Amino acid sequence: MITPAYKDFSIREQCKILDVNRSLIYYEPAPMSDDTELANEIQDIWMEWPQYGYRKITAALKRKGHEVNHKKVLRVMQETQIQAIYQKPKTSQQNTAHKIYPYLLKNVPIIHSNQVWGSDITYVKTPDGFMYLVALIDWFSRFIVAWNFSNSLETKFCKEMLSEALKLHKPGILNTDQGCQYTSNEWVQAVEEAGIKVSMDGKGRWADNIPSERFWRTIKYEHILLHEFNSVQEIRSSIGDFINRYNHKRLHQSLNYRTPAEVYFLQKTEGPIGS
Repeated sequence: MITPAYKDFSIREQCKILDVNRSLIYYEPAPMSDDTELANEIQDIWMEWPQYGYRKITAALKRKGHEVNHKKVLRVMQETQIQAIYQKPKTSQQNTAHKIYPYLLKNVPIIHSNQVWGSDITYVKTPDGFMYLVALIDWFSRFIVAWNFSNSLETKFCKEMLSEALKLHKPGILNTDQGCQYTSNEWVQAVEEAGIKVSMDGKGRWADNIPSERFWRTIKYEHILLHEFNSVQEIRSSIGDFINRYNHKRLHQSLNYRTPAEVYFLQKTEGPIGS
């Protein structure tokens, strides 16, 4: 009987030859404890690789040591509205009857506060189902000018947020995606009547609105996913507290370790930080 050659090598030597991490040999795959944990893992992978569909996300989860099948991953992605290609859930549906405005910010340097605001919508899972969070972000300072929270995706909750924001200031350009809330006559009219230029991302181009995407990642990974909430009222209050701390206390390396509020209120008409 011929003994396989690999039996002459220790596990350490076999791993070195095959270029495999030795910890993987001893690691027992851990099943997901519940759908919330799975959704968080999927969100993490998807935020890094937005082009991944459910099969690639399933493969990525298995590489991390989780026992999960593609059917369950697909179900959770559908429930949380995560879809390949888009960096965000499809919280905004396009209405083909609405006018689409061009993207005005290609190769445009952002050099002061209130030059450009961006607005976007994301979902938040609560004990009572999904709620929707909308925010207006100053692109230069990352300051959250206004936000709103709703259990529906009607244009009304976006307009209420805009009305509050305009009490503080107004931008030269307001950029959004092509969702029906932002292409609606109600929204566009409110923006244009305030003397603001309308700009919209190219179809499927989530990268046209990177500041919003970065803020969604921040609020979810630094706050929402770290806490359990017992009611919609509790999560609304908690989000408000976080946004206040984000604006006035969170330091940003890109802002020379200043807070968004410091830059927003002190750099309204000056050049870029560090110039």
